[in-house]
Amino acid sequence: MNLRDLEYLVALDEHRHFGRASAACFVSQPTLSTQIRKLEAELEVQLVERGGRRVQFTHVGTEVVRRARHVLADVEEIRGIAAQSVDPASGSIRLGIFPTLGPYLLPHTMPALQEAFPELRLLLVEEKTETLVEQLESGELDAIIIAQPVQVEGADSVPLFREDFVLVGPANDEEMTGGPLEAGDLAGSELLLLTEGHCLRDQALDFCRATRATERGHYRATSMETLRHMVASGAGKTLIPRLAMAPPVPPNPALALREFQAPTPHRDIALVWRSGSVYRDLLPKLASIIREAPGDLVEPLV
Repeated sequence: MNLRDLEYLVALDEHRHFGRASAACFVSQPTLSTQIRKLEAELEVQLVERGGRRVQFTHVGTEVVRRARHVLADVEEIRGIAAQSVDPASGSIRLGIFPTLGPYLLPHTMPALQEAFPELRLLLVEEKTETLVEQLESGELDAIIIAQPVQVEGADSVPLFREDFVLVGPANDEEMTGGPLEAGDLAGSELLLLTEGHCLRDQALDFCRATRATERGHYRATSMETLRHMVASGAGKTLIPRLAMAPPVPPNPALALREFQAPTPHRDIALVWRSGSVYRDLLPKLASIIREAPGDLVEPLV
């Protein structure tokens, strides 16, 4: 058994197709198939069900893949240790971020991070919070940016910033004119929300419960951009984080926004990593840059 065989197996699990997995590993399909058969022969157990249109793993194969991911993550950390012994800010960091923040935060932070750490490679992964936490705990990610409070076993974290929400509605809606709102002004209102699994949905629901607003039935968006288009079309109003309504996001003349008076609805963002990570001394330095990069669009937390 060697590491390359484990990489083939993990790639097959990710792509569920021998052709796509072999392409991802830069080998021919017969090579990948042969090596997995050799691995099965060595372990004296079938790992993959063959013959169907989509690759399926046996129960044992699923468990082997799970452990193979841990092995490969440990090897990557060993490489990270070696790279950091030469230069603490070299190598690669696998950073996860959730989709209602990533596209709006990264344009602010990436130039600053690249300037501060020119030899550091950031490999970015965008997933929902639950998946990010699982991948951090399994070793697939080195650090994640998530909204608090989320409990992550065996992890350290530092706060980054507080991001306010704004009310966004159709530009031709008379209720979207005027000064800052009090949270209670939305009592009885119906708001458009994202589908299940998005942390932004949970945060908006907390706000609805606190202000006696409700979710608009039969309307749920699958992404922030879909939600924005639904509002622009006149389907209703919603809460959107401030970064998602600020440049470089292009303005939409069909949308209007209103601020809230204090106490403002918000979400607190943190950087989280495993306590034993080889990057534990570097990550707080990255956090300090991420915290300040959006400027006055957010409130830094220390």
